[in-house]
Amino acid sequence: MSHRDLKEGSVRLNSCDLQVALRWLLRGIDWSPIQLRGDCTWTASLLATTALLWAWSDELTLIDRFVAVRRIVLHLFPQTGEVASTYQGFTKILRRWTTELVGLLKRTLRERMQRDLADCWLVLGFVMFGVDGSRTELPRTRSHETAYSSCRRKGRSRKGRRRKKAAARHSKKSNSPQLWLTTMWHVGTGLPWDWRIGPADSSERAHLLEMLSALPKKALIAADAGFVGYQYAREVLDSQRHILLRVGSNVRLLKKLGYARESENTVYLWPDREAKRRQPPLVLRLVVAHNGEHPVYLVTSLLSTRQLTDRQVIELYARRWGIELFYRHLKQTFQRRKLRSARAENARVEMEWSLTGLWAMALYALPLHQARGISPQRLSVAGMLRAFRRMLRDYLHPIEPGARLRDRIRIAVIDDYPRKNKTSRGYPRKKQERPPGAPTIINASKTQLQWVHLLPQKG
Repeated sequence: MSHRDLKEGSVRLNSCDLQVALRWLLRGIDWSPIQLRGDCTWTASLLATTALLWAWSDELTLIDRFVAVRRIVLHLFPQTGEVASTYQGFTKILRRWTTELVGLLKRTLRERMQRDLADCWLVLGFVMFGVDGSRTELPRTRSHETAYSSCRRKGRSRKGRRRKKAAARHSKKSNSPQLWLTTMWHVGTGLPWDWRIGPADSSERAHLLEMLSALPKKALIAADAGFVGYQYAREVLDSQRHILLRVGSNVRLLKKLGYARESENTVYLWPDREAKRRQPPLVLRLVVAHNGEHPVYLVTSLLSTRQLTDRQVIELYARRWGIELFYRHLKQTFQRRKLRSARAENARVEMEWSLTGLWAMALYALPLHQARGISPQRLSVAGMLRAFRRMLRDYLHPIEPGARLRDRIRIAVIDDYPRKNKTSRGYPRKKQERPPGAPTIINASKTQLQWVHLLPQKG
């Protein structure tokens, strides 16, 4: 992509800062896998640039976003000639190439994270990721109800359909189409790493397994009680990654099984069904914390206290809470609580580029903070968004002294005064879920001891 200084006379415009940011984010990407038609007026880099700006825009409708961004693109790259003049034409080509374009951007942004944020890459010596799922609301259109509403989708069991119909009779909201998002979030930088999108009844554990191959070896994955399961945990461990999970009353753990060298906190996850199939037990370490209200039970595949002490295990799991803040930034600050696309295939595109756009902005901002010794946790997402969107709105305005994009990002910092505890406040959207209970922890039975003797012993 060619660039030029955007000036009117001798005055530099705000569009220059936008161009610098885009050049930095897209630098080094090999666009050759994207083979557009010969008569297409788009290029791969131009399409990715337009999609990023479209995601950053704060216009109220998707069409208005495209109209505003198209003017900026034609100003930044006048040599490209005429690009798609309609929103429909833009979304048509974006639907076709979003998977490939976002894939290239993901790889590039991950490399930038490891290189430009190297000081934040490890947490207590581990490359740590948090994983969690969340739902995003969609307009109530026939397209969305067919693709995403669990009550309208086909192929469900008869029992499942009866249960969904019963729920629909009691609540109209139960049939509201929702998109399920499972995110793999890097704890050290506070940035996303990967994600999967599906209908409202998608399996977040299945999404986790799909994202495993993109994680570094020996990575540590922290998740809540919804991700506990023998098969899922075993696949993660077999892939040479570590786990740190919260467990609740729906989990049975064994002690004194004699399968591996044991300590006081050694437990085994070994359901009877897997034992009868002669599958090996999962050897874990139990750590019990207290959050001030009730005990929290954690299990990890890191068995040695030399690798991590109990206190460090608790500290690492507490860091997982940042993924909840990421979802709040995405939904509330970035205003993606409800998507605007009326068609199901466009909603997926809108969410893909929303996540990529938010990731790109934060990655551009964090090195500026790191140079001043400011931790990633103090980045003000609201201030960062205002900085980028101010450049979009005033792209033809001359740059004001002390008000460049980098200057605005540098002051996008959360103040460090202590907040009051707000847990007792009754917010309208506040979840009222009961915390997971204590897991069942029992000594291995005689039958289980007999089963384990049939397995190769683990040292």
